[in-house]
Amino acid sequence: MGSGVRRNDALTMHFTLYSRSYCHLCQDMLDALMRLQPPGRTFTVDVIDIDAANDPQLLAQYDELVPVLFADLSQPELCHYFLDEARVREVLKRQASAFRVA
Repeated sequence: MGSGVRRNDALTMHFTLYSRSYCHLCQDMLDALMRLQPPGRTFTVDVIDIDAANDPQLLAQYDELVPVLFADLSQPELCHYFLDEARVREVLKRQASAFRVA
């Protein structure tokens, strides 16, 4: 899915976080992301453990980069290692504007 919005809920923003179970930076990024959730506007996060995914290509692509955050898997990553709060807020603002227009 490309837009960062799940088809089953057109009003819910969606993020994907590539992670590892033993990665403290991954948990830090998830915690920081969840703190940015706007009041009254929820978003979802798929946390994908690249070690448990049993996907050699995924492991090769993100092995040394985790955590890696996407709002739209068809677009470049939003950030890796540490949350880029400004970029995430920009995506959330842009999405909120799109919802008001729709």
